Amino acid sequence: MQFIQNNIWLIAVAVGSGLMLLWSLLGNRLRGVKEIDTVAALQLINHKSALILDVREEKEFKEGHVLNAKLIPLAKLNERLAEIERYRERPIVVYCRSGQRSAAACVALGKQGYGQVYNLAGGILAWQKAGLPLEK
Repeated sequence: MQFIQNNIWLIAVAVGSGLMLLWSLLGNRLRGVKEIDTVAALQLINHKSALILDVREEKEFKEGHVLNAKLIPLAKLNERLAEIERYRERPIVVYCRSGQRSAAACVALGKQGYGQVYNLAGGILAWQKAGLPLEK
């Protein structure tokens, strides 16, 4: 008991870190986000004519993006939904730098009735790591 009293802050930090790790592993599933890897994304793009939606900022987009990607920054997604209305019944692969902003975009699109929305796990970083091409 004395150990716990003397180290309460260290224990609190350890528990908090564990909870954050658990949230990062399960958070997207709990929010209904479907994550896919680069191989599955390529299959959707090549065989199902999926829209590739980049939700990064314009500066990031100009530094390199997935071929034929449509740029709609996350902050402007709700006001620009009309631009992707025709893809409502088709798959949409959403990505950002690492997968966090795109997960939020997937949640927002799901709430608007888009049923086939997929988050690219790891974002553009995973795309680059897989050696896949970028357009500048």
